[in-house]
Amino acid sequence: MTRLLPRLRGIPRTLVFGAALTLLALGGTFLLDPYRNFQLATVAAYFCATAGLTVLIGYSGQLSLGHAALMAAGGYGYALTANAMTDAGIDGLPRFLGGMLGAIAVSGALGWLLGLAAARLRGPYLAGVTLALVIAVPAVAAVFSGVLRGDQGLQIAYDGVPPVLVRLIAVEQWQAWVAILVAGVVVTVLVALSRGRLGLRMRAVRDDETAARLNGVRAGRVKVTAFGVSSIAAGAGGAVLCFVTQSVSPGAYTLAFSLLLVVAVVLGGLGSIGGAAIGSALIVLLPWLLSTGISAIPLPAEVEQRLSGNLSVLVFGALLIVVMLARPGGLASLRRSGGARSRRGPALSGPGTAAAVAAVGAADAPAATPQTATPPQAATPPHAEPSQSAGPRHPESVLTPASPPPQRKR
Repeated sequence: MTRLLPRLRGIPRTLVFGAALTLLALGGTFLLDPYRNFQLATVAAYFCATAGLTVLIGYSGQLSLGHAALMAAGGYGYALTANAMTDAGIDGLPRFLGGMLGAIAVSGALGWLLGLAAARLRGPYLAGVTLALVIAVPAVAAVFSGVLRGDQGLQIAYDGVPPVLVRLIAVEQWQAWVAILVAGVVVTVLVALSRGRLGLRMRAVRDDETAARLNGVRAGRVKVTAFGVSSIAAGAGGAVLCFVTQSVSPGAYTLAFSLLLVVAVVLGGLGSIGGAAIGSALIVLLPWLLSTGISAIPLPAEVEQRLSGNLSVLVFGALLIVVMLARPGGLASLRRSGGARSRRGPALSGPGTAAAVAAVGAADAPAATPQTATPPQAATPPHAEPSQSAGPRHPESVLTPASPPPQRKR
């Protein structure tokens, strides 16, 4: 991509490539049958969640094992808002947009609360909080069964093809179009944020939080923002999945599914949006391929029943081990070469990242006046001895070694 439109840089370049890839995916739906379009819509819904998760883990260094709960929050927010608008006699595009706003509001609020916890917790403690959240989803649905309908979940009104397109595309293709458009918007925003100042600050906090704080980066605010952005992306994915399946229930967002999202991000490559797309396709297509292969092989009914539930987990585990041993950077690292890495320049890491953040922040600060500005002091080597005199030294003294100190007479 770097060879295309070399003069276009920054956010305009991200918007152009995001629009081009979205249009390419929309055109590809004409080559697929209805079931493949349904699978494509599911991949697009998962892509929203995995893209947000890879930004959270890969850029800010915060581990979340409960992104399935954030998807469930987005699905329930969409369903409740859409049903309320249906009762008010509103349908079509206004109902869909209202449902998306409801999904973003619910998932964003939940992500903000998780971000407040993430600002004070690290490592396994943060993972434990998010893990408890996804485990509590069925209990929450049961406690508020009057609103969330318990294990049965919520159903929404049928959203058919608009009258303008009813003779052109089928329902599954229309659902794929909606899912692709939402995923295109969400992923483009995530890429723009990750390549901007927010992404630079997240990488600084991830590499060295202490150095980032010393350079003026508010680590707590960065963590809360990262969790909020990732939660909104996951909530949008849950809303799209609710739109495609016309329902939402706690049984679809289990602990196994939440861990599968993390596996998809690791397999694709942490910090890579393209890797998130690869992982989303894997968790949708690989179980289908395995079930198709098992049904094609003549096996006893008992063996086929056992394999159908456990073979995909076994294959994902083996694939994860192989990829981590062969390509620690994930499947997305297969397309990277040494030349491409040299063109990108060195990766930002460690205190240097924090210093770069300080430089970015200094650009926004007002310039110092001549009366208050002080000349920068030269850095002293770690093992250098302090100068003997406070006055200025002759230029030749820099080139000549200092005389040894006089020895004391015994």
